[in-house]
Amino acid sequence: MSTQLRAGRYAPSPSGDLHVGNLRTAVLAWLFARTTGRGFLIRMEDLDRTAPGADAGQLADLAALGIDWDPPVVYQSDRLATYRAIIDGLHNAGETFECFCTRREILEAPSAPHAPQGAYPGTCRDLTEAQRAERRSTRPPAIRIRTHVSEFAVFDELHGSYTGAVDDFVIQRNDGTPAYNLAVVVDDAAQGVDQVVRGDDLLSSAPRQAYLATRLGSVPPTYAHVPMVLNADGVRLSKRDGAVTLTDLAAQGIPTTTVLSRIASSLGLAARDETVDLATLSERFDPGALPKSPWILAPTEWVTSPP
Repeated sequence: MSTQLRAGRYAPSPSGDLHVGNLRTAVLAWLFARTTGRGFLIRMEDLDRTAPGADAGQLADLAALGIDWDPPVVYQSDRLATYRAIIDGLHNAGETFECFCTRREILEAPSAPHAPQGAYPGTCRDLTEAQRAERRSTRPPAIRIRTHVSEFAVFDELHGSYTGAVDDFVIQRNDGTPAYNLAVVVDDAAQGVDQVVRGDDLLSSAPRQAYLATRLGSVPPTYAHVPMVLNADGVRLSKRDGAVTLTDLAAQGIPTTTVLSRIASSLGLAARDETVDLATLSERFDPGALPKSPWILAPTEWVTSPP
């Protein structure tokens, strides 16, 4: 895979159509990258559940908004050998261990003082080989990295310095699939991604990923964790909220230009019904002026204001 020295990226999971919240984050990722002279990459994070044709539909929706990217589109499913080689290297260096705990067992286990709920308590870290062999007979293990810190700091364009907990996190699931926290770090390093823009629900995972990047000899990217889009009940937007995809909105007579206008308006980059394109938004873009609170997408959002 070719390496680009400075790039931002957008990395959707091809499990279905992108909703307005996904598209808003993609627009922001593009703006952050292009206004700082970076390349812009698309990566399909398809290690989990996928829907046939969803990747093509997502790319078409991004293009419809005016988002362009530097080829090729990378699929994580094509990179399994790379992830496994890195996992094997960490194992051979004694930097991993097998873990047989279920999520419920981890949640119910006593945690270390000041550790966040759900942090791994170290149950399997020091098992003997005999204990591991006994547990393998009833449950396949996940692979966790042996961390040497309890927290790690990252820099975020919107949140400033952020320090979060780092536990012995999973780098390979018990079905043999490389974990997201490993794959994303390996791919960002391989593609020259030094800027990561994504939803602020992922801020707490950044310290783990930045820590792993340093363990693998990479420089962690800078981050911009942007506010989410929520429904009228203040819950994270999903496809269950009705017409929130370009396809569904188009079926109601709402064109893509209106969707981009509303996204831009929610970011303070355009008037509510102003027709804009990404070139115009690039000229107006100021990361320091972005809203810090979520965009509440009410059902009336798509009603056009009278002239």
